[in-house]
Amino acid sequence: MTTRTVDTTQELAAFLRTRRERLDPHDFGLPSRRQARRTPGLRREEVAELAGVSTDYIVRLEQGRGLRPSVNVVEALAGALRLAPDERSYFFNLAQQRPRNSDKPATTAAPTLARLVADLSPLPAMLMNHRYDILAWNGEMARLLLDFDTLPPSRHNAMWLCLMHPDIRERYVDRERIVREGIAHLRSAWAAHPEDQVLTDLITEFTARDEQFARLWAERDIAVNGRGRKVMRHPDVGVIAVQFEVLMPLQDPDQRLVIYRAADDESQSVLDRLCAR
Repeated sequence: MTTRTVDTTQELAAFLRTRRERLDPHDFGLPSRRQARRTPGLRREEVAELAGVSTDYIVRLEQGRGLRPSVNVVEALAGALRLAPDERSYFFNLAQQRPRNSDKPATTAAPTLARLVADLSPLPAMLMNHRYDILAWNGEMARLLLDFDTLPPSRHNAMWLCLMHPDIRERYVDRERIVREGIAHLRSAWAAHPEDQVLTDLITEFTARDEQFARLWAERDIAVNGRGRKVMRHPDVGVIAVQFEVLMPLQDPDQRLVIYRAADDESQSVLDRLCAR
């Protein structure tokens, strides 16, 4: 048996019909009509009114006439049809559009992820959002970097620490590369979250206060680093090389789980000694 490739136009049409038909008119406060409804769910004209488009447009979409709705129309229809987050993503994929990032950035750690960070001991681990705010960490990460509780919450930011903190500034052996990679990630996050004023303010602060940041930001490098290597000079135990991995939970895509592992046997010995202190 062979499976045909997806015909996105026809699948989008069928998806819209099924989602319209499953809706209960009473949930929308629609007035009762003397004429009984012959099909379940909302009528096409009702969906059109809720979404702010013409009934003819809904008809053509549901008949698979090859229309490609704009981002604004997809957003409006997703709201009118009360799509769940996973359904909304599916709808945007079928329409070959990219959803706007309308969700507010994570400012606190999801409880299950905070527990996971603690459970990952003895591996150093922390949880960040897209702007590098550090939301949760375990004891091993605090020993490797610093006791984050000694800083005000507004300074729980990995990029700020790398650029501004007097101890962390000198912690990385290859600081130029670390800063360059961080800026390339930050620029990607900035483009994906244009409404995030806190992120914009951070970038403005970094540009004004750090010449290296201003120079590298102007180069417009773009990259999202999901794994890599860092070499650090720890003031108590010496040089430690770590491999890092960044994971994004499906249920909390704005939160990033960062896990460090020793890159070699010597670094593992140094890390064990540090965590045992």
